[in-house]
Amino acid sequence: MTEATAAPALRGAAVGRGIGIGLMYGLFKPRVLGAWRVPAAGPVILAVNHAHNIDGPMLMGTAPRPVHFLIKKEAFVGPLDPFLRGIGQLKVDRTTVDRTAITQALGVLGNGGVLGIFPEGTRGEGDFASLRAGLAYFAVRGGAPIVPVAVLGSTEGRGRLIPALPPLRSRVDVVFGDAFQAGDGSGRRTRKALDEATLRIQGKLTAHLENARRLTGRQARPSAD
Repeated sequence: MTEATAAPALRGAAVGRGIGIGLMYGLFKPRVLGAWRVPAAGPVILAVNHAHNIDGPMLMGTAPRPVHFLIKKEAFVGPLDPFLRGIGQLKVDRTTVDRTAITQALGVLGNGGVLGIFPEGTRGEGDFASLRAGLAYFAVRGGAPIVPVAVLGSTEGRGRLIPALPPLRSRVDVVFGDAFQAGDGSGRRTRKALDEATLRIQGKLTAHLENARRLTGRQARPSAD
């Protein structure tokens, strides 16, 4: 494995977690439910709905373990490029089969780390209605359980000082669900097996989101522009 494809060090993600804690708890009022459901050790994938740009940083600052996120390459511009790399985040080209990103992500899991994925692929309604097959591939190939995560409240208002962000000191709920295995136990990685795993994952994530909304009293709302 070359330096370019090596998995990022846990130390960087730990620094990112510290920054996330300071920013998210400083700017907003996160309410975290079910964090104990995240396995304390070993590889795990956090599958997060994505309705607002703060959803990733919010999870980084509220998850009980440092998280390495797969982030679209368009975010790695200017000074953000070395910063994101420095805090252990992974750049992925969504327009092609990005083998470097795949190798790095599997390396994170192989090292017993936490991989964060927005399975919808892009920011939208945040309802898990459209899933990409990448999540199933990483879960089956990496042998890692998936923990569904719902971030709720990030799109319910706009800040007066910074309209692109939720109102300062507003409450954002982060709800962790029960860990589950994506595969059927056979270890198969055929296209059919991955398609079946994707459907299984979608059912689990959708059910968790509905449960999280009931638990928090949050209703489905349109995504931010």
